[in-house]
Amino acid sequence: MGLLHRFAPLLVQPSCQGLLKLRVCRNLLNFTQKHHGLSPFARNLGVCQVSFSSAVAGLFSPGGSGDGSRKEKLSLQDVASLLKNKECQRVVVMTGAGVSTPSGIPDFRSPGSGLYSNLQQYDIPYPEAIFELDYFFHNPKPFFLLARELYPGNYRPNSAHYFLRLLHDKGLLLRLYTQNIDGLERVAGIPPSKLVEAHGTFATATCTVCRRSYAGQEFRVDVMEGRVPHCPVCTGVIKPDIVFFGEQLPQRFFLYLADFPLADLLLILGTSLEVEPFASLAHAVRSSIPRVLINRDLVGPFAIQSPRYNDVAQLGDVISGVETLVNLLGWTEELRDLIQRETEKLDAQEDS
Repeated sequence: MGLLHRFAPLLVQPSCQGLLKLRVCRNLLNFTQKHHGLSPFARNLGVCQVSFSSAVAGLFSPGGSGDGSRKEKLSLQDVASLLKNKECQRVVVMTGAGVSTPSGIPDFRSPGSGLYSNLQQYDIPYPEAIFELDYFFHNPKPFFLLARELYPGNYRPNSAHYFLRLLHDKGLLLRLYTQNIDGLERVAGIPPSKLVEAHGTFATATCTVCRRSYAGQEFRVDVMEGRVPHCPVCTGVIKPDIVFFGEQLPQRFFLYLADFPLADLLLILGTSLEVEPFASLAHAVRSSIPRVLINRDLVGPFAIQSPRYNDVAQLGDVISGVETLVNLLGWTEELRDLIQRETEKLDAQEDS
């Protein structure tokens, strides 16, 4: 995967256009087919095999700023109509901390309320140290104290998570790319095959010495009781598969090479689009594809002076924005029923 890590981020940079994008894509696919075989490569990523011409064609759209046939500004109602009429059936979603804060989970960077502003209790030299490997190897205790607060099971999904579950249930969700490490997408019932947890997950873990893999539940008791989990084989520290500073992103992140060219709608929810390379994914869909931002502020490509005619921004509270879209879709009752069923399941699990 070394070549992927080196060249794949180029494809989502705004400066990578035209012949440059074609050359990068051609070299990447040719190298993969020659040295690894395209079929094993595609199987490892969990995508169907496609021809080179089809893959490259998906990276480009005619006319630069759209399809040339419709230039009037899209509205959220228009997007809802596209979904209702099944004109969009391959929806890619990008989510950030703003989706999880309504569940009670603090984000990282908000002044005063974010995690980085409230880490004094962990006795670390500076906030970012809690996610640095060198400091983790020196003293893993602060990270596991924080992990106890963030660990799956402490919080519940909200209506935004269940809206995404409804997209999946209706066969419209191609993939959900999330920056969040709280696992609420899984709790909401979205299968792991539909998820790309770009910054890692507590669902799995790896021994830092012998590299054995573990399910997250295997050391949950240790974390909840304030103990640093150790490998039963070599006694090394077991680290959840959360991406620390300086670590490579999970292999599944590079599914974007297949997903974003295939997408016919991009939804972006609750993110500042400041952390790379995740932020650049907003540029990776074809220019003819609608992009919808449901967020507190304009961010990323939506904040520029001349956004695309098919960019739609629903600003304000993320939950309110999602509920507005759900209402336009006519899914309000379905969503309410889904939340009630899933809440009852979670209540039963806690009581058992």
